[in-house]
Amino acid sequence: MNLRARIYVENQKKNVQAKLEAYLASLKEKGLDSGAISRDATARKLKAMVRKAIFRLASIAAQEKLNQERVQAKAEKLVAEKAAREKPEEKVAAEKGKKGKKEKKEKKEKPAKAEKQAKGEGKKAKEEKKAEKQEDQ
Repeated sequence: MNLRARIYVENQKKNVQAKLEAYLASLKEKGLDSGAISRDATARKLKAMVRKAIFRLASIAAQEKLNQERVQAKAEKLVAEKAAREKPEEKVAAEKGKKGKKEKKEKKEKPAKAEKQAKGEGKKAKEEKKAEKQEDQ
């Protein structure tokens, strides 16, 4: 239901209620009993129009409530996102103050060529050992 139509529906309801009251009063003046009044087609039609207006107003109120809940949820979501964005920055700043930069785990590196040669494990050293073994045999 169009939320802007609330004013018009309220006005329609007031007008129809006024017409219904006037019509019921005129029927009572004529001397009709309550059974005859309840069977009167015009009275039933006016009552139906009042019920219809009440139903429309209820649906407009429900839609407004939904919109308010959506706006509130959206605002809470924005606040949560903002807090989430600020929290990592604070955390990083706190870590820098405590530890400085994070230390990376040192990987075990393979010995460099110079170290291998010093140990006698270079290619040339291995070839020389093989050659010596072959000469001995």
